[in-house]
Amino acid sequence: MQSLDSFKCRKELNVGDQTYVYFSLVDAEANGLPGISRLPFSLKVLLENLLRFEDGRTVTADDIRAVAGWIDNRGKADVEIAYRPARVLMQDFTGVPAVVDLAAMRDGMKTLGGDPEKINPLVPVDLVIDHSVVVDYFGSASALAQNVTREYEQNGERYNFLKWGQNAFDNFRVVPPGTGICHQVNLEYLAQTVWTKTEADGSVTAYPDTCVGTDSHTTMVNGLAVLGWGVGGIEAEAAMLGQPVSMLIPEVIGFRLGGRLNEGVTATDLVLTVTQMLRKKGVVGKFVEFFGPGLDNLSLADRATIANMGPEYGATCGFFPVDDETIAYLTMSGRTDDRIELVEAYSKAQGMFRLAETPDPVFTDTLDLELSTVVPSLAGPKRPEGRVSLTDAKAGFAAAMETEYRKAAEIAARVPVEGRNFDLGHGDVVIAAITSCTNTSNPSVLIGAGLLARKALAKGLKTKPWVKTSLAPGSQVVAEYLARADLQKDLDALGFNLVGFGCTTCIGNSGPLPAEISKAINDNGLIAAAVLSGNRNFEGRVSPDVQANYLASPPLVVAYALAGSVQLDLSKDPLGTGSDGQPVYLRDVWPTNKEISDFVATYITNEMFKSKYADVFKGDEKWRAVEAGSDKTYRWNDTSTYIQNPPYFEGITKTPKPVTDIVGARILGLFGDKITTDHISPAGSIKAASPAGKYLTERQVRPQDFNQYGTRRGSHDIMMRGTFANIRIKNFMVKGPDGNVVEGGWTIHHPSGEKMYIYDAAMRYKEEGVPLVVFAGVEYGNGSSRDWAAKGTNLLGVRAVIAQSYERIHRSNLVGMGIVPLTFADGTSWQTLGLKGDETVTLEGLADVKPRQTLEAKITAADGSTLTVPLLCRIDTLDELDYYKNGGILHYVLRQLAA
Repeated sequence: MQSLDSFKCRKELNVGDQTYVYFSLVDAEANGLPGISRLPFSLKVLLENLLRFEDGRTVTADDIRAVAGWIDNRGKADVEIAYRPARVLMQDFTGVPAVVDLAAMRDGMKTLGGDPEKINPLVPVDLVIDHSVVVDYFGSASALAQNVTREYEQNGERYNFLKWGQNAFDNFRVVPPGTGICHQVNLEYLAQTVWTKTEADGSVTAYPDTCVGTDSHTTMVNGLAVLGWGVGGIEAEAAMLGQPVSMLIPEVIGFRLGGRLNEGVTATDLVLTVTQMLRKKGVVGKFVEFFGPGLDNLSLADRATIANMGPEYGATCGFFPVDDETIAYLTMSGRTDDRIELVEAYSKAQGMFRLAETPDPVFTDTLDLELSTVVPSLAGPKRPEGRVSLTDAKAGFAAAMETEYRKAAEIAARVPVEGRNFDLGHGDVVIAAITSCTNTSNPSVLIGAGLLARKALAKGLKTKPWVKTSLAPGSQVVAEYLARADLQKDLDALGFNLVGFGCTTCIGNSGPLPAEISKAINDNGLIAAAVLSGNRNFEGRVSPDVQANYLASPPLVVAYALAGSVQLDLSKDPLGTGSDGQPVYLRDVWPTNKEISDFVATYITNEMFKSKYADVFKGDEKWRAVEAGSDKTYRWNDTSTYIQNPPYFEGITKTPKPVTDIVGARILGLFGDKITTDHISPAGSIKAASPAGKYLTERQVRPQDFNQYGTRRGSHDIMMRGTFANIRIKNFMVKGPDGNVVEGGWTIHHPSGEKMYIYDAAMRYKEEGVPLVVFAGVEYGNGSSRDWAAKGTNLLGVRAVIAQSYERIHRSNLVGMGIVPLTFADGTSWQTLGLKGDETVTLEGLADVKPRQTLEAKITAADGSTLTVPLLCRIDTLDELDYYKNGGILHYVLRQLAA
């Protein structure tokens, strides 16, 4: 696309013997955009994007002026822009359904009489298979090989399908299983900080590397000055197909860091502190950008650790600008000399390189943190922002036993475990997992864990026998440096053997606990604990047997495996008794900062990165043996329980049918605050008694072969049955004999009054021709970028969601699936309205609704009385309105391409 270049900023940059075309922010400032040098670095990336794609239609000169005008309004002007990321990143849980949709769109294109091969990614797409490995085997030298074998046994059909996609679609690459976590592979290899593209005329354009990803932790790459964030699979598919990401120019919160971390304080402690501060501040839908002198004392890995948890603090991104540390990391991680030279030259030419003398940008608002005030911390028992200092963790669990679990009176109770010579009690750590992209990208905390293991062994300590231990690095580079440093053998001796390269415990792939431990927990109602170095600890996510989940640094994960309980205060209680009969404390085995930095400097080299990523797309023997067809449309297998042709495009017409009002809708659920996408969209294990389990059983699938919801995201029949089926979700329509809300995916069908699974009720309403709505509280849909949280809601027949507020991605995804999101006026909720769930709801005016228009809902109670409630329509932009009127974003794109 040739830019109109209204601000005369297209020019050339010579780097080495290569000439690049670029769009100069310095020239744009001189030619009509005064003050843009004072913009936050993250907004400079957005501004460059608009300058490069100015076409007079999707991007106008006025849009560009609106970004420049941010200096005056600080992002409060409510202006919509069309942003085009350089590339798309996917993992296999969210990637498989995206490729399923692309395959279905090819069939839909045939239905509309178009060319199926028009359905092709127009920007580079990388899919990293990292979410399918499960910790079935652990604590042994053979665990890795056994888990990989099991992974291929369970996922052969999915892997065959992804290989077909790699052959069928242009611009689509698959990074095979066993390579690492998508965000760490992105940080260490895929991301370039400055991207280049060879144009049709042979010129080469240089521009900031940007991406969207189908995993919310795509933000991790912000640590490398790559502007990226998570989107739903639905938005990602549209971006692949050339549609701009529609967004409002954001507010940018500046987070100033000063000083340096104290001895014994980790990047994990820092990010948990940052997460708590930003959640309290309220940054949903906003950019966060880090600045200040403290950046000079944070490694690139530390920055990536902070950026990774953007979804946990609620921001769209957590951006760090290019500086000397960025260049040092690109060099250390084996990027080419030409690329490193270009990154430095381009960033400096654009005013995007942070120097000591660089004035602070202008921000909407700021926070301030002196790094020296950060203390060792955990977060739990069920929220990433629920930080407690290590010294308060014991008291925090005791408080949760009283307020969360209502079991304070039995906090000291212990029960025998059948066939084992130990007992089990509340707060006992049954899972200790070094896992997830948050920390496994960070050598300082992984080396720290290895050194702590070494010191603990020297003292004669052992892991408690009830703890399931695992180490799942984010890339093969991690395994390499732990082995070279001879620290893996120390971790192995405490049970932290390699179990796989991928996102394991943090995504719910923790695997089953030993049967006798699971039985003791469930028979006695124990509140067992997990300690993991992850970023998510939502209810029901880590393991169905574990209710109290704590996020912690890898060294603390090892320490809690030794201690065996969160009822101990590790700041003063001993971890155990040493071989000399003396108590051993955490302070006795905690490595010094110098010990850690010496190991990092000695054992991590750029040759390591170059060798591990030299043949990254080739895969191992198992991957190379996976067969895939070469047809341009996929040959669907009607009996498959993994890959199915979704019903979205059945009967699609060249023009959309008119939108109709919602009349006499029934309420499918009354939900509380902070219902996460983990509550809405199925993840983790499939229960035999659930609708999804019954569906599989009817198709002769044995329970041991159910696999998990995440690996079956290519099957709409499984996923819609799992929607709202989380074991911990609470629908306030359903009360037990004691008057308390019943947990699990239940609802009451009206007017019959029968209690049934939400899926079963939805199907009954469908037969009756009754539309559905859902009510919820604040921050509805926070959590991962789960497209199925919206897709499943759509397939159940829900036409509107009415909440107090939404998480950014989920609101967008609802619109992308043709569901209208609405919010109450401040101070109003379904509780203040006294709703019980037996009411009917009518919404008129949808046929000609405008973005952010106020509508009225007429709510009729069972006794015939009515309420009229004003609601704000959260279809925010004109592009979103087009998607809604087409029945969803994919329908819109398909019709555009067919036309």
